[in-house]
Amino acid sequence: MRFLNAGESHGPCLTGIIEGLPSGLEVTGEQINNQLERRQRGYGRGGRMSIEKDEITFLSGLRFNRTIGSPLTLQIKNRDWENWCKLMAPEGICPSEVKAVTRPRPGHADLAGGLKYNHQDLRLVLERSSARETAMRVAVGTVGRIIMEHFNLKIFSHVAAIGAVNSPVNPEDLPALFEKVENSPLRCADAQAEAVMSEEVDRAKAEGDTLGGLIELVITGVPPGLGSHVHWDRRFDGRLGGALFSIQGIKGVEIGAGFASAGKRGSQVHDPLAVNHKTGIWRPSNRAGGIEGGITNGEPLIIRLAMKPIPTLSCPLPSVDLNTGQDASGALERSDICAVPSAAVVAEAVAAWELAAAFMEKFGGDCMQELEQSFRSYMDTVNSRLRKK
Repeated sequence: MRFLNAGESHGPCLTGIIEGLPSGLEVTGEQINNQLERRQRGYGRGGRMSIEKDEITFLSGLRFNRTIGSPLTLQIKNRDWENWCKLMAPEGICPSEVKAVTRPRPGHADLAGGLKYNHQDLRLVLERSSARETAMRVAVGTVGRIIMEHFNLKIFSHVAAIGAVNSPVNPEDLPALFEKVENSPLRCADAQAEAVMSEEVDRAKAEGDTLGGLIELVITGVPPGLGSHVHWDRRFDGRLGGALFSIQGIKGVEIGAGFASAGKRGSQVHDPLAVNHKTGIWRPSNRAGGIEGGITNGEPLIIRLAMKPIPTLSCPLPSVDLNTGQDASGALERSDICAVPSAAVVAEAVAAWELAAAFMEKFGGDCMQELEQSFRSYMDTVNSRLRKK
């Protein structure tokens, strides 16, 4: 199962094509639109969110809300296209009023992308490197999420920090945590921390600056056996980490105890195994974060992501004008002050897709009935081994 997406930030639309979906999966526009709406929320978002109202259109692969086995094509129209149709026209001659972007923003893809593709106008880089692309990744990931929820996997996220402000939470009571998070404009479950975070966002905005933060994902119901230890590129932690790193602005990913485990002894890090004579083998702790040897072990996945501050500043950092070679300030573009809450929703979708892809590799099947039968047979075998006396 794989996907390809396309589209520029101010182009006509974003497009996604998913190949390898089993037939018979129920997919609705409402399910995807709900996730797109969650992505657009968040304290600290910019003016673009007041323009766009992302909605999905299905172009192929679906009939009466059921997948038919052929590629599923998704489209999200950019409402802002009407303001950019002359400046971003796919055909014709570049009009004289188009002003090239020549001052790269430090921390952005502008300069590196311009050098790689030999662009004189850095807009040709920023249009595709923009986090606007994540709207389609949320749509695609929601299809993966639908598969996972069909098999009782649940995906949660919350913001653990904005800047230097941390939110201490206990993720064990996930339904209660999730309810608080969904009602929070910063996806923060702690009301006191949220108030301080909001003040930090306001202060950064007033000072022409931006903020990053920490995101935590918790995924329950994951079966053991996704991924593999036998080849490096099949290790699920590697695949999941790589996918999460591909989200714009993510600079760190850790699973379970992560970096903290480097400063401890093995006896303090690894999860002991125990036997309950009614339920079988179990782990009293989950410091591994649900993955051992590149394979899911049946425990919840615990993942933390570090997002850097957005590189577009209203008080720009020093840069260079590529046309003149003279010192200049980084270019100004419409942007967010803090997009950590939105990135948490994107991370849910990206993780859901990787889980669904690994799930399809493990259990296969061209239709949902085959997938269900394979999964049930495997879980019967696993449970019999874990409970063997």
